[in-house]
Amino acid sequence: MPILDREDDIHPPDLLQTANEDPWWLVYTMSRQEKVLMRKLRMMDIKFYCPLVAQKKRSPAGRVRTSHLPLFAGYLFLNGSDEERREALTTNCISRVSPIAESDDVVSELSRIQQLISTKKPITHESQIEAGQRIRVKTGPLKGMEGTVLKRHSTEVLLISIGFLQQGASIEIDDFQVERM
Repeated sequence: MPILDREDDIHPPDLLQTANEDPWWLVYTMSRQEKVLMRKLRMMDIKFYCPLVAQKKRSPAGRVRTSHLPLFAGYLFLNGSDEERREALTTNCISRVSPIAESDDVVSELSRIQQLISTKKPITHESQIEAGQRIRVKTGPLKGMEGTVLKRHSTEVLLISIGFLQQGASIEIDDFQVERM
């Protein structure tokens, strides 16, 4: 049973699928204010994406509780004009905002993160991007996705990275599902 229902982590829902000319901004939130900021931005009708992933923990009584936490704690991706950026700053949830230069790359990387989350498999936050073999997934729900393979405790994981953040997300993958690029 979830502590709270899962909130929408993207506004509008088709933000990553539709082309727009607005610049992207990397928002550094105040500590643990990502969801509060998401609610306020949704009410202001400002476009954003803050990927949320399910995290299950067992309570002392033995019950499994599911929380939906930001994949990149302290970060939110805002898509809007300079005026919308200034309006977002009035929420008192933002520490600072940085422009993102390669908007097309960011949209592509965020779309891949969203696709990983949609598989409903456990996702691991990767804080250090490591060099590895570039691969493409051949089969399954992630078919066509490209990324880097990491070995962790004798299992292979597919790493999708957000380059400018030097962070990413990974998901377990079988070696027969991938091919070298």
